[in-house]
Amino acid sequence: MIHFPAQRRGPLSALSLRLAAAVGLVFAVVAAVYLDRDGYRDVNEDGLTLLDCFYYAVVSLSTTGYGDITPASQSARLVNVLFITPARVLFLIILVGTTLEVLTEQYRTGRRLSRWRRSVKDHVIICGYGTKGRSAVSALLENGMDKSRIVVVERSAAALRQATSAGLVAIEGSATRSSVLNEAHVKTAKAVIIATDSDDAAVLVALTVRQLTAGQVRIIAGAREAENAPLLKQSGAHHVIVSSATAGRLLGLSTSAPPLIDVVEDLLTPGQGMALAMRSAERGEVGRSPRELDSLVIALVRRGRVVTLTDQAGATVETGDMLVYVRDDRPQSTGVPG
Repeated sequence: MIHFPAQRRGPLSALSLRLAAAVGLVFAVVAAVYLDRDGYRDVNEDGLTLLDCFYYAVVSLSTTGYGDITPASQSARLVNVLFITPARVLFLIILVGTTLEVLTEQYRTGRRLSRWRRSVKDHVIICGYGTKGRSAVSALLENGMDKSRIVVVERSAAALRQATSAGLVAIEGSATRSSVLNEAHVKTAKAVIIATDSDDAAVLVALTVRQLTAGQVRIIAGAREAENAPLLKQSGAHHVIVSSATAGRLLGLSTSAPPLIDVVEDLLTPGQGMALAMRSAERGEVGRSPRELDSLVIALVRRGRVVTLTDQAGATVETGDMLVYVRDDRPQSTGVPG
């Protein structure tokens, strides 16, 4: 099942408001009839009870009108003309409007689904919307990717609600199933990020994606344990990020070189000051040393391989190189200095 981004006002909210209005209208009519109950006549000639007033209100508003209770006095008939008859019309409008609301919402959902299926391509699929998945989405958005190009695959209902509330399209189901990944249009995806809670599930997802896409879609997987990284690569993952090993290195650095932790956190936290970025080498930069460029270049990506500046191959920038550099990520001040 495909879940689209949450809207400001859902159909259930609209239906609840209509139902509340209809019930409120019934109680208003009951109150008007009960206050003037002496002006009504029923077939039993024993006067109207509160239950009789409810009965009269319901059959009147629903236009059933059995005629066993009728307004007899001038005041009761005046209330019927000025209040109960308009209330009957309003009650019917509420009922018809509720039906139209349901049908319209179904039509909109169908149209939205068809339009999404026709347009979705070159997108990124996030398998798992836990801590790792949410962080991956944040990183994608920070690098300029539009929310419409991110699709979340998740089994948890709570995580699905979080994803749609964040403005993302979410597909309910397990990413280990081919039918679910096909629903996410995995064959036309740009990349698949596997952020499952367990390494076992990550391996199954990688195998399924590789089988469906014949290795044409880039697979990035997160692993908890370093020993599972080779297995994930054998399963089809192009890149594997070992979370436990990364956390362990940071813990070790915090003891031996505490300031390095602040630098790493700065690089990984958006808006703090520094951030890693990558761009294509400009024509005027080709043939020059990366150390001489205006940007603080820390590595080159040449034909898909990372070249460090300490390598002889990284002494000069070549045509087609991608530059990995540190950019200023501090929020720009919009205030006017006084």
